[in-house]
Amino acid sequence: MAFVVVYDACVLFPAPLRDLLMRVALTDLVQAKWTDRILDECFVNLAAYRPELSSERLRRTRELMIQAVRDCMVTGYEPLIDGINLPDPGDRHVLAAAIRAHAQAIVTANLKDFPSAALAPYNVEALHPDEFLLGLVDLAPGVMIQVIAEQAAALRNPPHTLAMLLDTLRNNGLARTVARLRELSEK
Repeated sequence: MAFVVVYDACVLFPAPLRDLLMRVALTDLVQAKWTDRILDECFVNLAAYRPELSSERLRRTRELMIQAVRDCMVTGYEPLIDGINLPDPGDRHVLAAAIRAHAQAIVTANLKDFPSAALAPYNVEALHPDEFLLGLVDLAPGVMIQVIAEQAAALRNPPHTLAMLLDTLRNNGLARTVARLRELSEK
């Protein structure tokens, strides 16, 4: 049975990280989950930050994400929100989705908003994407090397080598994961 994780909006925002997390979700290593509200937050921010991206392109990306990952959408979590206490009340919906989905983890760059003490009663932990992905590299190095190689090969505008992609991912907060992937790819 796959490790069930909820991807927070902040990890779906940067395109290189979103691409990697989506590719990971297509493996048998994890069952990735999110909600319409998480996607709303991500894509509203993308539209504001990247006004050159058409609403049609953003809508299509969102639809493709949902279509690509089996059983990714969490529903019925809303009644849980009011009973949750987090430092930022705006993040309660993410934990509610994790509870409803029986997720073991929330993948988020905002660890301070998901303190261990608040998540422990629900058997959920918050993982930074670097920690999450590093764990997957250690668990299934061959799968993760293949995932990253496929991601690099798919980048055509502009084309990227594996080294270029790894630099981009390092710059997106994945320093330990990238170091481990480089170590493995040199063997």
